[in-house]
Amino acid sequence: MQCPQCQTANRVGRKFCAACGRMLALTCPQCAFVNEPDDRFCGGCGQALAPTTSTSDLLQEHTPVAYTPKHLADKILTARSALEGERKQVTVLFADTAGFTALARGLDPEVVHEVMDHCFGLITAEVHRFEGTITSTQATA
Repeated sequence: MQCPQCQTANRVGRKFCAACGRMLALTCPQCAFVNEPDDRFCGGCGQALAPTTSTSDLLQEHTPVAYTPKHLADKILTARSALEGERKQVTVLFADTAGFTALARGLDPEVVHEVMDHCFGLITAEVHRFEGTITSTQATA
């Protein structure tokens, strides 16, 4: 199957492109019919198919570059210390949302996302103001 994003030829049966990670086939959760990745409705039963995000989009979205303004990334990458390394004093901020479960339980998911996105935006602005960088990690239970 040819990838619609990068045009790479992939062997039959693959669900994701070997070159770029884009989803090649979308299986209907209702009837298991194999649809094209951009189909909005199942060709086997007519069920609405949820829009998908490609693996490469997910990876790109969560890379540290996505959290660093271009001017700061350029400054970091062109600095001599980027190649040689350096020893310096740093400040590390670990943030957690107290009472998140109780908060999230009482609100619509969209509202929770807006609240958390706003908080992250405030933190990000302050970190970047001091030319800091952000590495996002998620704790798993």
